[in-house]
Amino acid sequence: MSTLQIDFGHAKPRIVGIDLGTTNSLVAVMDLTGPRILSGIVPSVVSVTESGEVIAGAEAREMLITHPERTVYSVKRLMGRGVSDVQDELKLFPFPIVAGSESVLKLRLGDKVMTPPEVSAHILRKLKEDAEDVLGADVTQAVITVPAYFNDAQRQATKDAGRIAGLEVLRLVNEPTAAALAYGLDKRKEGLVAVYDFGGGTFDISILRLHDGIFEVLATNGDTHLGGDDIDNLLLNIALEDLQSEWGEDLSGNAALVQLLRRAVIQAKEALSFAPSATIDLEYGPRKYQREIDVQLFNRLIEPIVERTLGPCRNCIKDAGITVEQINETVMVGGSTRIPLVRSAVERLFRKRPHTELNPDEVVALGAAVQAGILGGEVEDKLLLDVTPLSLGIETMGGLMSKLIHRNSTIPASETELFTTAVDGQTNVLIHVLQGERELVKDCRSLARFDLKDIDPMIAGMARIQVRFLIDANGILNVTAKDLRTGKEQSMDVKPSYGLTDDQVEAMILESYDKAEEDFKERQVREARVEADAILGAVDKAKEDAAYQALAEDERTAIERSINELKLAYHSDDHLLIRDQIEKLNQATMALAEAIMNEAVGKALKGTNINA
Repeated sequence: MSTLQIDFGHAKPRIVGIDLGTTNSLVAVMDLTGPRILSGIVPSVVSVTESGEVIAGAEAREMLITHPERTVYSVKRLMGRGVSDVQDELKLFPFPIVAGSESVLKLRLGDKVMTPPEVSAHILRKLKEDAEDVLGADVTQAVITVPAYFNDAQRQATKDAGRIAGLEVLRLVNEPTAAALAYGLDKRKEGLVAVYDFGGGTFDISILRLHDGIFEVLATNGDTHLGGDDIDNLLLNIALEDLQSEWGEDLSGNAALVQLLRRAVIQAKEALSFAPSATIDLEYGPRKYQREIDVQLFNRLIEPIVERTLGPCRNCIKDAGITVEQINETVMVGGSTRIPLVRSAVERLFRKRPHTELNPDEVVALGAAVQAGILGGEVEDKLLLDVTPLSLGIETMGGLMSKLIHRNSTIPASETELFTTAVDGQTNVLIHVLQGERELVKDCRSLARFDLKDIDPMIAGMARIQVRFLIDANGILNVTAKDLRTGKEQSMDVKPSYGLTDDQVEAMILESYDKAEEDFKERQVREARVEADAILGAVDKAKEDAAYQALAEDERTAIERSINELKLAYHSDDHLLIRDQIEKLNQATMALAEAIMNEAVGKALKGTNINA
């Protein structure tokens, strides 16, 4: 049987849009008439056969029952995370975790060991092959969607998965932004959009602000263990109780029967979205089971689950600092939003009819295809959102790089942080702007230096210096440093990536991976030394106070011994040893600190009338 191929009349490479989902994934492309899905839903499941072949999609999903120890699902929850980050999730998964997975998870599937990006790469490779079958051409570039709450490590893990699958990931687009793009909401001049995403395994709510074609995520909320699966499990448990009553045995441990019953339950659930009643229908050997459920009973059963989605919605609106009345549009995403009770609950909460015109399973992939069309030139008159290729930050004490804007941040972007002085009476602060992924200044690229002058001389740590990074749509970085006490400020414009080729950027990123563990250890040591410098300086100053001479001889001896022990530990490469000695010096000087504080309070209160 030959595969249907579509001739677009040109050989131009196609950029596809991919929704890499927790439960299911899709691939789409931009046509002359708009975005469209290229193939059916691909379950986000990967399995290793007994012969060692890795399979993905519907075929792998079948192995969840027959070979659960060789099969991975919901891998999206593990992307960019270590063992300590996902203890709750790991309890739900049948596959074992390999030792040494503290920073990067390693999953054992049969004889193979894979990281989450490698598992996701098999799903992406399946989507890539499906797209190539339909388009009749190689697919090498893609836009992939990610949850708005994904951090830098999770986003980078997604890009790594694309690269392993043979795809150049041109953009990562937030899923709520993609949904808004699919509905063409970017055509508005400005407004607020709520995106309610109720999928199979997770629930997310995002509030977006649209201004001149640019979407900004104001707030996100949700529940990573709430989705359509909860409704399926509710109906499944009712059916299993029926079977135990009718057939006289507990069948919850029969994997094959439970899988058949789960499918029957899902079919009934889906039918209840458009029919007044549905039947859970199961045939298992010579025995049959049927249970009719009407919409009224179904709604009563699932109402607590639907209500659980509304709490995060209210919190998200509060976090965004807005009111429900200010929201202009509401978009529904995820298969569970087909349920009429869900739609009516959302309409009641947001006080407006939500967008449901597009297939809720496909809307994120369609939005990714719109962004792909912008990049590929198929879509005109739309703003092309770019991203920062490398992180941007400033130098802080100890020769450390403090990142303000992380790489892959969509531009325009703005971040503000507060810093302070390190020396008593400091009147100038050097602002050293850096670019790169390494932890130490010496390993990053210097972009600019400028002084914030004439700040008020104060005790170290008392000044408040606000540093603001703003990258405009043209990629120009404006850095502003402001003394919040006096209002004095200094700023300059920088071209962050000027003079760097794509290969150089890639080399810097790869180097940051290779040196990540080494850099992190060095950062911990330097941070500990900065803290040690601060306490040694404070103690030296305190020794000049009369309160020090008033201490008992053994107390002064203990302080001197702790100072010497900290100085000995200072030059070691063990940050835990340095911090341990810092804590010991803290304990040794506690009586001195109390004496100095009491003396200061006494001076402040001297001569004050107690009745005043």
